[in-house]
Amino acid sequence: MTGRLRRPLVAGNWKMNGLRESVAIVEAVRNGLTPRMREAVDVLICPPSTLISSCVAAVYDTPIAIGGQNLHAKASGAFTGSISAEMLADLGATYVIVGHSERRAYHHETDDGVHAKALGARRAGLCGIICVGETKEEREEGRTLDIVRAQLAIGVPKGANARDTVIAYEPVWAIGTGLTPTPADIAEVHASLREMLGQIIGSEAQKVRILYGGSVKPGNARELMAVENVDGALVGGASLVAEDFLGIIAACA
Repeated sequence: MTGRLRRPLVAGNWKMNGLRESVAIVEAVRNGLTPRMREAVDVLICPPSTLISSCVAAVYDTPIAIGGQNLHAKASGAFTGSISAEMLADLGATYVIVGHSERRAYHHETDDGVHAKALGARRAGLCGIICVGETKEEREEGRTLDIVRAQLAIGVPKGANARDTVIAYEPVWAIGTGLTPTPADIAEVHASLREMLGQIIGSEAQKVRILYGGSVKPGNARELMAVENVDGALVGGASLVAEDFLGIIAACA
């Protein structure tokens, strides 16, 4: 797509899926990228932490980036089972997802915790993808903008910039359901997020990418990516199928 202010980013979140044989998906995406895709779109895959090292090796000397799905805010310590930003960076990751709705819902992560994790990502030189989104009940109550703006206001650290921060709007009710908001709904939320970012970090807000996530598929990607202030996609299940993920990337190119 031409005329974009910000280079699109398509990020795949594998969630708790993937064994060693799944590195073949990364290889298929790598081999399927056309020159146009490479030129026009940043591509990121976030596998389980067990596969980060293998995936980094699979994309060596290509434009594909590998990221983590979560992190502990501290660099080290007695936090059994946790992984720090420094550990992710040591494996070759360059991004990390922060505050995904599933982390908020199942692990009771708070906006303050998201803020601390975003600072941890910055400390280690990672780009944090800070997730915001409303539940079905919150949308039905007409509270969508209040919810996502509050999440952003607390979660995004002062001094954030386009190099260390990406925002992802994922309406919780759309994740994995096949449902998506209308383009007008998405445009309203992304415009509000952009304005809120301006209050937090000033003019740098115009450079920060805001992704849309929630049942993004090859069939709807082009329409979604054409919405103003949508700078790419955070993709769930479709990122586990190389052909589908490549179709979404092509829609952004």
